[in-house]
Amino acid sequence: MRYAISSNAYTRFSLNEAIERIHNCGYSALEILADHPHISPLDITPQEVKQVTRLLEQKGMSVSNMNANTAVSVYPTIHHIGETVFEPSLCNRIEEVRLQRIRYTERCIDLAAEWGASCISVTSGKCLAGNPPDQAYLLLVESLTQMLPYAEKRNIRIGIEYEPGLLIENANEVQRVIAEFNHPLLGINLDLGHTEVLGEPLAGTIQRFGEKIVNIHLEDIRGRKHYHLVPGEGDINFEEVLEALKSIHYDNFVTFEIYSYPDDPDGAAKRALAYMSNYTISC
Repeated sequence: MRYAISSNAYTRFSLNEAIERIHNCGYSALEILADHPHISPLDITPQEVKQVTRLLEQKGMSVSNMNANTAVSVYPTIHHIGETVFEPSLCNRIEEVRLQRIRYTERCIDLAAEWGASCISVTSGKCLAGNPPDQAYLLLVESLTQMLPYAEKRNIRIGIEYEPGLLIENANEVQRVIAEFNHPLLGINLDLGHTEVLGEPLAGTIQRFGEKIVNIHLEDIRGRKHYHLVPGEGDINFEEVLEALKSIHYDNFVTFEIYSYPDDPDGAAKRALAYMSNYTISC
């Protein structure tokens, strides 16, 4: 099993510092947060891109995924959209806002190709006031329709991540979007913590999506409360998870998303890797 950790655990450090620290914690791969404070995809310079490339090469680090789930770094340029985490979103009713997020996501596709990641992850965004779910869904489909040809040029997979409270918030809804396109580059960034929060079957959900899984986000959950814990500190049956991944011959990364420990990200990173090393199941 190939483990990585998201740099969103290290938001009190620069991206270069995060790469150094993650490497020192024993990882050979990380997911890069495509947002503040690590990078601003629309503003990053060619020189900054090359600096990250050189550091990754020096450390022998791979990139599991470009996490384009949020776009806080561009929010100040958009006015009156009512939300600061998932906006500008791919389902926003204002065309200018959606186009901003599309450009942002396409730049993340470029960076994924530059840094050797095979995929990026995106979220749908929320249904804000004046944008009911049926309308928001059509706008999301429209946005993905515009982005997929760009992903084809770079051969980068797009994984939709469902999350409680968003337009696309469960397995049934993300499956509907994937089926809408039936495109080889469109799949799911499966966050198993979200699966647990929603009470969906872990093994069944893994087997349901199979080859459509482009990346796994892994954390622990206690009492179905949406709070990302280090594996081993909650209720998830990780042996069941790994057996299910083995059953579908999963060969991509399992990325720890444990951003809940900003005061001690190194400790959380080390505990996650140590705990999962107790399982010897190979996929």
